[in-house]
Amino acid sequence: MKYTQRKKALVLLADGTIFYGKSIGMEGTSFGEVCFNTGTTGYQEIFTDPSYYGQLMVTTNAHIGNYGAANDEVESDDIKIAGLICRNFSFEYSRPAADESLQSFFERHNKMVISDVDTRALVSYIRENGAMNAVISTEVDNIEGLKKQLAEVPSMNGLELASQVSTTEPYYYGEESAQYKIAALDIGIKKNILRNLAKRGAYIKVFPYNAKFEELEAFNPDGYFLSNGPGDPEPLVEAQELAKEVLKRDLPLFGICLGHQVIALANGISTYKMHNGHRGINHPVKNLLSGKGEITSQNHGFAINRDETEANPNVEITHLHLNDDTVAGIRIKDKNCFSVQYHPEASPGPHDSMYLFDQFIENISKN
Repeated sequence: MKYTQRKKALVLLADGTIFYGKSIGMEGTSFGEVCFNTGTTGYQEIFTDPSYYGQLMVTTNAHIGNYGAANDEVESDDIKIAGLICRNFSFEYSRPAADESLQSFFERHNKMVISDVDTRALVSYIRENGAMNAVISTEVDNIEGLKKQLAEVPSMNGLELASQVSTTEPYYYGEESAQYKIAALDIGIKKNILRNLAKRGAYIKVFPYNAKFEELEAFNPDGYFLSNGPGDPEPLVEAQELAKEVLKRDLPLFGICLGHQVIALANGISTYKMHNGHRGINHPVKNLLSGKGEITSQNHGFAINRDETEANPNVEITHLHLNDDTVAGIRIKDKNCFSVQYHPEASPGPHDSMYLFDQFIENISKN
């Protein structure tokens, strides 16, 4: 393996704090908002999740790469994170089902990896000081130059990124002869969402982020879906208008993560950037309708305003995050619409929330 090619590298945070490590393969510089994920498995799905576009990912699990990479364990067509920061990078992998090493996977997608970083200290620092822009680089002797470049990187707050990951042309997923037709707005959709809808008897047409309601309506769908995705939901005015049109007609509507935030905005509920966000596969959520707890997969840096949600007479909170009491799910009382802030498709993660896809199909069948 390429141990001899490892060069000194650094993580430079926007406030000037520096953590040192070593590069894996590719040399150079990469910018993004630094965030961390607490999942102990499923790293390949995390790295290819469009919701992470523009972010430098810190993995809290000490060992990354030990089971390699497999062609069918991706959530999009390429790596979406801006770069990886980890503690121990495994050049060797032990899983027979893997198609290549994680090092090969990153090199093939031309993405940077920095290992040998004190990730416990880095994550503790981010938890204390909040998510911020950062740069990873092998240019360890150009700190002042990197600081100047980093100062010009836009904040995630107010940043529209859905257009960077959305499909440019509509496409179909599933069997054309399926019982139900669903029009999905791609603002960063994960493949496992499409798989879960298709295996429940749906034929999906996926539309670009800026598609108009009339375009989706022309498909004559039985239901509408707003996907997950990256960035700030507030600039997605076209998606909000689409949600309003669906709601106006009381058509079945389901939103996940960024889609959930868009639905909230369409109902006059504001969103805000969180101190750190929720990123991991063991987040506890309580279903207020059933009284049951769920262990969930989450990945978001924005949330909807709880006070405004509770004050809205047309909206009911259905799920709460038990760590910080943020809103994890809502339903529109007089409409055929619900949404959640987490990932029921759980790729990676637990399957406690898979019932939400069944609920969406049930809403469609009753419409």
